[in-house]
Amino acid sequence: MSVRAIVLGAGKGTRMKSRTPKVLHEICGRPMLWYALRELRAAGIEDVLVVTNDELQARIGEFGVKGIVQSDQLGTGHAVKVALESTPPRAGSQVIVAYADMPLITHDVFSRALAALDGGNPAVMSLVTVKMPLPSNFGRVVRNGEDVERIVEARDAGPSELAIDEMNAGIYAFDESALRDAVARLRNENAQEEYYLTDVVEQFVRGGKHVRPVPVSDHLLTLGINDRVELALARREMNARICAVHMRDGVTILDPATTYLEPELRIGRDTVIYPGTSISLLTTIGEGCVIGPHTRISGSTIGSRVEICESVVVQSEIGDESKIGPFAHIRGHAKLAGNNRVGNFVEIKNSQYAQGVKSSHLAYVGDATVGEETNIGAGTITCNFDGERKNRTTIGKNVSIGSNTSIVAPRTIGDGALTGAGSVVTKDVGPGERVAGNPAKPLPEK
Repeated sequence: MSVRAIVLGAGKGTRMKSRTPKVLHEICGRPMLWYALRELRAAGIEDVLVVTNDELQARIGEFGVKGIVQSDQLGTGHAVKVALESTPPRAGSQVIVAYADMPLITHDVFSRALAALDGGNPAVMSLVTVKMPLPSNFGRVVRNGEDVERIVEARDAGPSELAIDEMNAGIYAFDESALRDAVARLRNENAQEEYYLTDVVEQFVRGGKHVRPVPVSDHLLTLGINDRVELALARREMNARICAVHMRDGVTILDPATTYLEPELRIGRDTVIYPGTSISLLTTIGEGCVIGPHTRISGSTIGSRVEICESVVVQSEIGDESKIGPFAHIRGHAKLAGNNRVGNFVEIKNSQYAQGVKSSHLAYVGDATVGEETNIGAGTITCNFDGERKNRTTIGKNVSIGSNTSIVAPRTIGDGALTGAGSVVTKDVGPGERVAGNPAKPLPEK
């Protein structure tokens, strides 16, 4: 049986008070729409259509799905009608209707909603319900035995109905043919003059058809985001979930509440993450590392048994057995081969360190290639920008760069060379050569 999903994302989100469409606001580094689509795919649903507004439609291609614009905001029933009119009918098909602003939903809820349509006494509709703390503005679910009889909106509910704590969560599954027929019959005879999808429940029940509830126990699963307070609540819950997955896979996170992770990270076993650490953008971290405290790693690959303390690593690679920080900044596609030492207040940008290179204190190494076992002294600068272009510096292996050396690129310093403290290197230095001064000149042979 084929299944398609309609994701409702055209709402204006006025309570967000933002120029950004509501469903593009991020939770743990991903737009909330991304999570809804991920869970639909995890439930095996690939045919997804998102009902959008003009702003969201301009970016919908980023998510690998189709979008259809709901030009007039005439309610959820109208949004579903717009989506159905844009797709050909399929006999025997099922449809999931979900909201794009429910990032905490899980794929098993979608699967259960679809499964509820089948069985010995088939239903034409199922709806996810959740028990909410009272009082609540959610629509109440009134049952008739094991079926749903009607949904009563809070503003229309009497005292006995307001006492019901089973609420409509806003996620539905339908027999497609029945849904198309019911949506075509919707009327907007209400104060808002909108077409409500929930009105199809009454249609089905009057027609003797079954509407099944699908209870979920945790109301946070169905949290819809309406403002930035709820956005923060969802981010906290999602972050806790992500941390829990890694901890159960062998990662020690000392304080998940102050450790900020994104989906799609890879973190090896026996790695320890200290508080105040943020890891993002598809970063991979090996086994047995110590990360943090107060460290940010983004879009990077970190080897095994690496220590990174109170530092920033962005779009870079760090090899095994390296020690970084505190207060180091590695960025711009830097690549450290391994067993490297990068210490206090060292910045490395778009540079390559071979095995064993050390820059332990207060240095800037930009646009450089540095050979094995070279030591870069405190205060060293590769002067890579000449006012018009960036120039590269090449430093060989087993080189000793003295403290406060300035290397005016483009320069090459050969294997085994040495620069004296305070040198300003304006010419290439040959292998084994010793230079010092401003400008740096060869030292006399002993």
